Amino acid sequence: MDTNSNVSSHVGLDSLKDAVADTDVVIIPAGIPRKPGMTRDDLFNTNISIVCDIIKVIGQVSPNALVGIISNPVNSAVPAAAEILKKLNVYDPKKLFGVTTLDIVRSNRFIAELKGLCATDVNVPVIGGHSGPTIIPLISQCTPQVTFDHDVLVKLTKRIQEAGTEVVQAKAGAGSATLSMAYAGAKFTVSMCKAILGEPNVVECSFVESSVTDSPFFSTPVLIGKNGIEKNFGMGNLSDFEKDLLKAALPELASNIKKGVDFAKNYK
Repeated sequence: MDTNSNVSSHVGLDSLKDAVADTDVVIIPAGIPRKPGMTRDDLFNTNISIVCDIIKVIGQVSPNALVGIISNPVNSAVPAAAEILKKLNVYDPKKLFGVTTLDIVRSNRFIAELKGLCATDVNVPVIGGHSGPTIIPLISQCTPQVTFDHDVLVKLTKRIQEAGTEVVQAKAGAGSATLSMAYAGAKFTVSMCKAILGEPNVVECSFVESSVTDSPFFSTPVLIGKNGIEKNFGMGNLSDFEKDLLKAALPELASNIKKGVDFAKNYK
C-alpha cells in the first residue's frame, strides 16, 4: 500500500513482547465472539484470561502506552486490566480505556434514520458501560438536538442497548458484529493517534476509571491528550428517563466490575 506506515507480523504469546514493545498505542480486540443466546458476560472466562495475558506483557515492556480494550466483556476486562497493571506497579488510570465507540456510532445511525439526518452529522454521548442495560444513550444531549415521543424513546434506547444481540441473531451463529466493530475500533484508534500527535480537542466516550458516579469505572466523554485522559466531562444534565436508566445500570456495572477485579486478583 502507498502509505508511510510499516507493518510487522507477530503470532502467539511468545512473540507478544516484540509486538508491543515501546509502543505508543495498543488496541486489544482479542477474544472469541458471541453466539446466539450468549451475553457479553458469557465470554468472561475465555476473554478475560486473554486480556490479562496481553496486559501483563504490555505492563512489562510498554508501560507508558495508551491501551484501548475492545475485548468483551469490557465492563469486566478494563477493571481486570487495571488490577494487573497495579500488580506490576505501572498502572496509570489516564492511559487505560474501554472502547465503547460502537455504542455511539450505532446511536448516531439509528437517530439519523429516524430523523432523516446525515449520520455523520449526529453525535450522541453514550455513558455507563458496554452491555445491555449499562449502555445509556444520552439522547437529550444529542447534537443536533432531537426529540421523540416517550414510547419511541423507549424503543430506540432498547434497540441501541440490544443492537449487538440483533447482529448475533441475524448471523445465526456465524459470529457477532465485525464490520461495525472494526469501524468503531478504527475510529477510536485514530482519535488516540491524533491525541498523541498533539491534535487538540480530541474527545471520545470511553469506559475509564471514574469518580463521576459511585461506580469506580464508568463511560463518559473524555478529553484525550498526549499522555492520556486530560479531562473527564462527566454526564451533564440528564433527563428523568436517563436518570432511571442510570439507576438501573449501576447495580449491574458494580457486579461486572467486581467480577473482573476478583479474577485479576487471583490471576498469575
